[in-house]
Amino acid sequence: METIDQKTLELLRKTKAIYTDGHFVGTSGRHMAVYLNKDALYPHTEAVSQMGALFAEKNKELDIDLVAAPALGGIILCTWTAYHLSQAKGKEILGVYTEKTPDKNQIFTRGYDQLVKGKKVLVIEDLTTTGGSVKKVVDSVRAVGGTVVGVCVMVNRDPELVTSESIGAPFTSLAVLKAESWEEKDCPLCKKNIAVNTNVGHGKKYFEAKTE
Repeated sequence: METIDQKTLELLRKTKAIYTDGHFVGTSGRHMAVYLNKDALYPHTEAVSQMGALFAEKNKELDIDLVAAPALGGIILCTWTAYHLSQAKGKEILGVYTEKTPDKNQIFTRGYDQLVKGKKVLVIEDLTTTGGSVKKVVDSVRAVGGTVVGVCVMVNRDPELVTSESIGAPFTSLAVLKAESWEEKDCPLCKKNIAVNTNVGHGKKYFEAKTE
């Protein structure tokens, strides 16, 4: 019988979301040789529903009122996760999201802060390299009066760095796919003059920023 970890990675492989042996730039600006292109998953509605079901299965023992995630990809995942948790628990569980501010914080807008207030919240995210985005969501949930009962990500790329201790809340992942990453100045791929992929990841933005 397949584990949740195996099912997660299989869904990502099926939707061609896993890239290896390249030179990629992540959201955080760090460089890496393995890249998970979560955007390749989202057009496949059945696969995304299945991913939401895996999130629900992983967290079904928690007392949850609401699922929160950072935009953009998190919008899709939190909706499907909340749907499957609602089915499993026999009650409505809401799905809301935070939005990025100009200073790169993650805050609740659209009146969602009132939905979060007083609720037991599961925070989810697609991928973590440093855990920075999901930690901002955790902080925002607490700032508006919600209680974080757990944090769960689809894939943890650095299980040594991203932990319950670093996030500041009980933390799990559906799968682990170790992908070492580097600051540009330390990147061995840059030192070997291996071209940055500008079609997948944030390589294009990386070059645009260098020419500003």
